[in-house]
Amino acid sequence: MNEKRLSEAGQVVRRHDHDRYLTALFAETGHREELFALYAFNYEIAKTAEVVSESMLGHIRLQWWREALEGLFAGMPRRHYVLDALAEAAGQGRLSQAELNQLIDAREQDLDRQQPGNLEEFEAYGGATAVPLLRASLDLMSLSADRHESLYNATRHLGIAYATVGLLRAIPFHAAQRQILLPADHLAVAGVDTRQLLELRPQENLSGVVMRLGKRAQEHLDAARALVSSSKQGAPVLFHGSLARLYLKRLAAADYNPFDPKVAIASPTHMISLTWLRWRGRW
Repeated sequence: MNEKRLSEAGQVVRRHDHDRYLTALFAETGHREELFALYAFNYEIAKTAEVVSESMLGHIRLQWWREALEGLFAGMPRRHYVLDALAEAAGQGRLSQAELNQLIDAREQDLDRQQPGNLEEFEAYGGATAVPLLRASLDLMSLSADRHESLYNATRHLGIAYATVGLLRAIPFHAAQRQILLPADHLAVAGVDTRQLLELRPQENLSGVVMRLGKRAQEHLDAARALVSSSKQGAPVLFHGSLARLYLKRLAAADYNPFDPKVAIASPTHMISLTWLRWRGRW
């Protein structure tokens, strides 16, 4: 798609969240721009911790978004490219204010920069940043939970898997920010030297942790597939799982070394892979 023909939201998602941009292309034309807007909203709040100099400023920024959502769902949206694009869906009841506020809650955790203590906390954080977004995507596409229960339930596993893979690929980025978002107990048991990690130096023990968390993400993908094997309408959501699986294969090929340059780079063949899966009616 020619970027000059994209909406502002589409351009933002294409530049900053390219994987989700690809998944949205498989939505019906009437929903595509709304998904772009939803993912642009997610990008705007997700970058908060990176663009503020102190946590208080981040809380102020996120509070602005909370108040903006109140106006949006009250039929009095503030002028913003994201809110403009979501106004119709909010007015028609195809968007949940609660789910969007859950995403803001998750991003407030980023401002505190607390390392998860165990797998449960790690997956809870990942799920909080991804599951409400996938469920909001279903709402936008009119795939309600009561009519598509299996697809809705699968989003929990898809969201955790997709977020887990994203966190594994972002290990060097977070370490460069003096931040570790891997479960502390896993690192301790494996004997990972956190000082070495923050110095961006690979270590074999870290690869073991990445492998175990990657296997856990695969378990979630398997659970999601057991709930729903295919859904043409739900492809934009299910394809988050497809992308997670492709990245897990790349991690395995890199011997689970998150510092391998090939791990972080998005593959130019992802669109081909998703198109092939869509043609086969799979994800």
